[in-house]
Amino acid sequence: MEPLKVCLNKQQYEVVDDIGLWEWTGPAWDEGAEASQWFSDYLGSPCRLVRFNTGSEVRNVDPRYVEGQQRIFFSDGYPFLLASQESLDALNKLLEEPIPMNRFRPNILVEGCEPYAEDLWRDIKISRFSFQCVKLCARCKIPQVNQETAIYGTEPTETLMKVRSGHVLRPNQNNKNKIYFGQKTVWNWKDSSGKGDGNMLKLGDPVYIIKKYPSLAEAAA
Repeated sequence: MEPLKVCLNKQQYEVVDDIGLWEWTGPAWDEGAEASQWFSDYLGSPCRLVRFNTGSEVRNVDPRYVEGQQRIFFSDGYPFLLASQESLDALNKLLEEPIPMNRFRPNILVEGCEPYAEDLWRDIKISRFSFQCVKLCARCKIPQVNQETAIYGTEPTETLMKVRSGHVLRPNQNNKNKIYFGQKTVWNWKDSSGKGDGNMLKLGDPVYIIKKYPSLAEAAA
């Protein structure tokens, strides 16, 4: 198939009603017939590509875990997912066939720490931006899907159940049958130097661990 190009600066959009994601429903901006046809042809099922309507809609992070209003668009539940390369390396040592990090889809990838050290991180700073790690990321079955071939397998879930389940990590807490990899993270704009608009994290930015949870039992999950 020919590559699909989507304009990021369109001035006008058609509005599609009744879009839903978890607890949120509302209108969204439609990216047009060309994008719709491209995805429909590729996936073999009618679908449309939509963009969050920032002009009229608001979707907030779960207030049970984050103080104040942290807004998100069409991400699953949090704006950032943080994971370390060392955690993936440790997991791959247990797998017959190693998997790439794209199975877990973090948008903040760090390296230079101990495997799963990020489990205990609470407040961190990347460059001059402050972040709060608010919740261990419970994983669904998506990591079992090869992102290149779309083939669905049993790993890494089977291995993660043995070494990264709630029963193993937090035996005295709830959610014993969930498996965890990575930290759900938000930007702590109140403690950051400068505004976030127009600023970017860059490859190689230093990461500073400001505060840790005393134990996994005290980390949210």
